[in-house]
Amino acid sequence: MPIAGKYRLVDIPISNCLNSGISRMFVLTQFNSASLNRHIKNTYHFSAFSSAFVDILAAEQTPDNPTWYQGTADAVRQCLRHLGPFDSEYVLILSGDQLYQMDFMEMLNHHKKMGADISIATIPVNAKDASDFGIMKMDESGFINSFTEKPKQDMLGPWVSDTGHAMQAQGRNYLASMGIYIFNRQLLSDLLQNEFAESTDFGKEIIPQSLEKYKVVSYQYEGYWTDIGNIPSFFEANLGLTKDIPDFNLFDNEKAIYTRARMLPPAKISGTTLEKTIIAEGCIINASRIENSIIGIRTRIGTGTTIVSSYLMGVDYYETIEEIELARQHGLPTVGIGHRCYIRNAIVDKNCRIGDDVRINGGHHLENADHSLYTVKEGVVVIKKGAVLPNGFVI
Repeated sequence: MPIAGKYRLVDIPISNCLNSGISRMFVLTQFNSASLNRHIKNTYHFSAFSSAFVDILAAEQTPDNPTWYQGTADAVRQCLRHLGPFDSEYVLILSGDQLYQMDFMEMLNHHKKMGADISIATIPVNAKDASDFGIMKMDESGFINSFTEKPKQDMLGPWVSDTGHAMQAQGRNYLASMGIYIFNRQLLSDLLQNEFAESTDFGKEIIPQSLEKYKVVSYQYEGYWTDIGNIPSFFEANLGLTKDIPDFNLFDNEKAIYTRARMLPPAKISGTTLEKTIIAEGCIINASRIENSIIGIRTRIGTGTTIVSSYLMGVDYYETIEEIELARQHGLPTVGIGHRCYIRNAIVDKNCRIGDDVRINGGHHLENADHSLYTVKEGVVVIKKGAVLPNGFVI
């Protein structure tokens, strides 16, 4: 999944690990993973004299495991044998669809200091957001003693935690699980293979079942973090990067986000008014105005076009002049955005061909819908990958 115009979402957890001094990583994949596998292979190369690696562990059907991954815990269970050759005392388990910058060594040091068996990264949230998360409750020693999954608003009373004065002043009184875990390695193996051999999910099964028997501690994180596993949150998180001072800082010397080096030319812009806009490499832009938007790699935008509050994911290749002319002869628009278009509240996926005078006006006036060329979700219009929108098309 492209993010911020030039990165992939998987770059976030991998970069957090590298910035934390963790350099041995497995990426567990299941469906439609060819693009992800290719990105990992082309991006993360280490010295031949280093023990660092980022390896793909795709779901396998074996005599012992004839099914695909059934959940987060089942995925780790099926891959335990791949951890065998690598010495370690702890295993860090991360989600692949979150945006944040976190030093995992601070979490590990807290884990050691507390003498914990399992650590869960938690973030304080307010009552409105609490119903979207698994909520933890700590005792006075910092150990988690109870857990509830997505509690209803009228059930939140007993789940207030001491989150500290700064968080309480913001109304953030509930500890939500971030889906980030540290396990003592031997315990993880015992839990998955013996004690909870039938459990398939960490958040819904393994963690709640471990609270009474093991030392499970909360590591409270107070920085920026958001789960972007759905279209509205993904859209909001990306557009948030265009703020003057964004909550997620791409411009940090010590917390760099790593990605594939594509060796693209710089962006070329002519006659365009830009306001709070991020433009990736390799773009050719002749638009009239772009505001509060992200323009992904290799994007072409024609003259007289306006882009507002939108994320254009970009293009995987350049069309030659000959290819552009051939496409026109066949009645196809050029790859990218045509002339005199208006695009607002939209996500345009990779390699789309949007013709001239196209109007896409997203917003809550549109009902949720799914068409062959686009999807509407909570007011956000998503133009599907490779879609062709003819001249004058209107949404």
